[in-house]
Amino acid sequence: METPFTELVGCSVPIQQAPMGAISPPDLVVAVAEAGGVGTVNALGLPPEVLLRRLDGMRRRTSGVLCANFTSEDVDDQVIGAAAERVRLVDFFWSEPSPRRVELAHRSGALVNWQVGSVAEACAAVDAGCDVVTVQGVEAGGHVRGSEPLLPLLHEVLDAVEVPVLAAGGISDGLAFAEVMAAGAAGARIGTRFLATSESGAHPAYKWAVVDAVGDCTVITDAFADCPLCATSPRARVLRDAVERLAELDDDVVGTVIMGGARVPVGRGSGLPPVAGAEGHLDAMAMYAGAGVGSVTDIRPAAEVVAELMAELERRQPAHGRT
Repeated sequence: METPFTELVGCSVPIQQAPMGAISPPDLVVAVAEAGGVGTVNALGLPPEVLLRRLDGMRRRTSGVLCANFTSEDVDDQVIGAAAERVRLVDFFWSEPSPRRVELAHRSGALVNWQVGSVAEACAAVDAGCDVVTVQGVEAGGHVRGSEPLLPLLHEVLDAVEVPVLAAGGISDGLAFAEVMAAGAAGARIGTRFLATSESGAHPAYKWAVVDAVGDCTVITDAFADCPLCATSPRARVLRDAVERLAELDDDVVGTVIMGGARVPVGRGSGLPPVAGAEGHLDAMAMYAGAGVGSVTDIRPAAEVVAELMAELERRQPAHGRT
C-alpha cells in the first residue's frame, strides 16, 4: 500500500512502531522493519556509543526502514548527526520543534519526524523543516503531550500542514487503524499493540496485563512521575490497576530491574516499566498502555501484528492509498 508516508521514507506499509524505551529492543525494531513498517529505537537513557552500536547492529540485520527517536533536550548534536547517518528517519518528541536539530539530521542524510500534541506545535514542526509530523491524541499510552482526542486533532492538523501526517494514540487494532487512515492520515504510529508481541522487551506479566485488560482501563496520571520527561510535564497514560496497586503499597522500593548488567532498585513512582528480568511488585510499576488496550487479545510475533493490521485495513478500505 502506498501513501505519502511510505513513498517518502521507503517502507511498504504505513506503520511506525512507537519508541518505547527498553520495551522496544532491537529484536522488535528489526521485526517491524522486516515486516515492511518503520522500526524505531529510543535513544533515551542509552550512552551514545551503545546507541550507535545498536543502530549498526540492526542495520546489519535488516534492509528495512529504521528510525532513531530522541525525547530529551539534553542530546549532543554529534549524536543526532551520527544516528542520522545510520537511519532513514530521525524522530523527536517532548521538546519544542528545533530548526537546528532538523538541519543536523538533514545534513547527515535522514528525514525528520516530530511528534506533536497540538496544531500550533505541528505548524512549528513544519516551519522548522520537518518532513513528517505525528499527531498524538490524548488516548496515547505513555507520556502524553497534548490534551485533545486524536481524530479532531488529526483533522485540524491535516487542514493546517502539507507534509505527511501520522496518527498516534489508541490505535491498537485494525478498526482504529482503518479509521485514522480514512480520516486522511498517511500512516499510524502504534505502541501498545507491539508491546504485546513475542519480540517486545516487556516482562511477560506486563504483556499479559495488557492482553487481560478490558475496555478502556487506563488513566492519565502523575503517579509515575519520577522520570526525565515528567520533570516538565508529569502526564502519562498507564493501566489503572497499576496506579491502584501502587497506592496500596507503603514500600519506597517496588522492585528491581537489570541495567548495564547490574540489578538496580525501582523506586516508588519510578517511570521505569516492568521490563524482562524485572522482579518485585511488577503490578505497581509503570504499566504504560493506550486507551485502545482492550482490543489487544493475544501475544504474537510483530510480523503477524503488522499483517493483521494491514489485512483489516485492506478489508475496510480496499481502495485507500492505491495508485
